[in-house]
Amino acid sequence: MIIESFGEKKEFKDNETVLNILKEFKPYEYKNYMCAVVNGSLYELTFIVKGDSKIEFLDLKNSDACYVYQASLRFLVSYALHELFPDSKVIYNYSISRSLFAQPVGIKRKIDFDFIELLKNKMNELIAKDLPINRVVLSHDKAKKIYESEGLKTKYDLIDYRESDNVNSYELNGYYNYMHNYLVPSTGFIDKFRLNLYTPGIIIQYPRAELNGNIPKFVNETVLGKYLKDANKWGNITGAAYISEFNKIVETGNSGELINLCETKHNNLLAELGQNIKNDIENIKLICVAGPSSSGKTTFTNRLRIELTSLGIKPLMISIDNYYKTEGNYPLDEDGKPDYEHIDALDVELFNEQIFKLIEGDEVSLPIFNFKTHEREFQSPIRLEKNQPIMIEGIHALNDDLSHSIPGDNKYRIYIAPQSQLHIDAETPISMTDVRLLRRLVRDYRDRNSDPRKTIEMWPSVRRGEFRWIYPYQEHADFVFNSELSYELGVLKKPAMEILSKISKDYKEYFVAHRLLNILKYIKPIDSKWVPCNSILREFIGGSIFYEK
Repeated sequence: MIIESFGEKKEFKDNETVLNILKEFKPYEYKNYMCAVVNGSLYELTFIVKGDSKIEFLDLKNSDACYVYQASLRFLVSYALHELFPDSKVIYNYSISRSLFAQPVGIKRKIDFDFIELLKNKMNELIAKDLPINRVVLSHDKAKKIYESEGLKTKYDLIDYRESDNVNSYELNGYYNYMHNYLVPSTGFIDKFRLNLYTPGIIIQYPRAELNGNIPKFVNETVLGKYLKDANKWGNITGAAYISEFNKIVETGNSGELINLCETKHNNLLAELGQNIKNDIENIKLICVAGPSSSGKTTFTNRLRIELTSLGIKPLMISIDNYYKTEGNYPLDEDGKPDYEHIDALDVELFNEQIFKLIEGDEVSLPIFNFKTHEREFQSPIRLEKNQPIMIEGIHALNDDLSHSIPGDNKYRIYIAPQSQLHIDAETPISMTDVRLLRRLVRDYRDRNSDPRKTIEMWPSVRRGEFRWIYPYQEHADFVFNSELSYELGVLKKPAMEILSKISKDYKEYFVAHRLLNILKYIKPIDSKWVPCNSILREFIGGSIFYEK
């Protein structure tokens, strides 16, 4: 068979593994690649190629490859702990500084610097041995016996929710585990990581695609860290931190109580936030709201406006989007195309001039941006009332460069994002980035009839904008609003699965779709009719009181 890759064509015997083909093309560099796209579909390196093919090998500059690497790293850490402490288990969560937080349990010793060194040495020993990680298929009964013997309760509990007769797993020296993702073929591939002590566990850093495969510098994000800890406590309150726990709530008819519990949390957060603003309303002139895509910013801003109105405060809502520059004045991205997410795509000086004048008590004619003509139209002049704050919402709202004319003590900065500690099982946390993508897929398909492949294709670009323009400023926030709803995957399941099922294996977006489907397939559905009309979730599934008559 003829294989085309790296701009070359080579002949191989039929039924050859992707890994052996890779070794022929890159004999000294093959461990830089984590997976491969074979004729448009993504596979792990142990996949067997059966005919003429075009193969694109993916390194850590690719987000799909980084997912494979991160899952493989979790497998390696779990195995290393098993080797050192056979009765140990580990719970993983996504954490600050684009990392994983690992909390070992069942270990009768302190988690200290010596422990970190011990674990790191064991991992490096396993990497040096380049031990094979074998993909295996188990029956339900055999998987249950294995996971029960290894004390992996949350994996054991999840098996009954699999629709297929078999269970995928990976094996290394008689140790079995499954990270709900492809893995690399051997331990020798997993040589890039950092371990840091972070009481009561370990911070694990790994390569990131948005950093061209490099490991980010560790930043102790204290504001975000506090809210992640609160999210972990919330998982204990709801009793739905794992999919198996969530499903039991639904099966016993208590999903309504879970919905009310989550919505009450949002109500309480809004009440706390409103009171904070009221207590300092004489100083607060500008309320700034920012967060990553599909965080629920629009619904949140409307609900905050109503909360403040109930306290006698009527904020003036100003859309940052109305300050876009006119056609031909946008900065260009690396591809030479207009970069609409860049702060310089906005008329920052006009924005500052008008905000300053309003705060000073002057009349101002605010613009409305016409997105068809890319021109501005100005409204009738307005003036602020006494103690009437301005509220802005958008990607740059927390960036002081946007509102440089307003002193910091006159601003109240709010960061909104879903922060959760949901898990498929203890060793497989659910990324809130994936939850946001599910929200966006459902909304874009419903509201804009968007092709789900296009939404997935654009997602890396969206993420690059977030890393550049949102995350660097989240630590400036005076208040973090956690827009996570622990019941939402049950509501999103039906529409999201219908949308994602439209993406066949022939497309490169299939791997992301497949990964999302692998999360949803375990989850028991919840009828959307029970979701309140003012819920943040309504922004994505429809039926919101703020958008629909």
